[in-house]
Amino acid sequence: MEKNKIVVLGVCASIAIYKACEIIRRLRDKGCSVFVVMTGEARELINPALFANLSGNKVYFEMFEQPQHWDIKHVSLAEKADIVLIAPATANIIGKIASGISDDLLTCVVCASSVPVLICPAMNENMFLNKITQRNIKELKSLGYKFIEPVRGKLACGAVGVGCLADVEAIVKETIVLAK
Repeated sequence: MEKNKIVVLGVCASIAIYKACEIIRRLRDKGCSVFVVMTGEARELINPALFANLSGNKVYFEMFEQPQHWDIKHVSLAEKADIVLIAPATANIIGKIASGISDDLLTCVVCASSVPVLICPAMNENMFLNKITQRNIKELKSLGYKFIEPVRGKLACGAVGVGCLADVEAIVKETIVLAK
């Protein structure tokens, strides 16, 4: 890499959330700076302090917290990023982005961003294959959003199917390739 890449990592509430820890570690090993933006639901699954310790940076999740210095958070995060990576991405976040809904920090960062956005879905197979989810993915792809499709494996419900987060190394490799 010619310069230290800045990755804004969006983390959603999927059982695959624990793999975001490995994504952060591997991106940092490649010389990237990682800034994590968590959805409110993701904070119900894992404490933001874990991501702060792994990334070495503040974790963002509130749109309207008192700033240490004045900046418009979703705009400043979007402007500093070389890429926005959402891993794991839920059907909810995919649907919100496809519909242009910007009602939390992560969706606002995506809306304000002019860099590549890489989305890595992780969800139950029925949710992933749902016609609405597939329509949303197709629409986002037509708009230039990039995806790494989920893989077949054992799902949180115990069934085996398509919906497991893609291989961490594949996600990291594609993130580096797409970063401006």
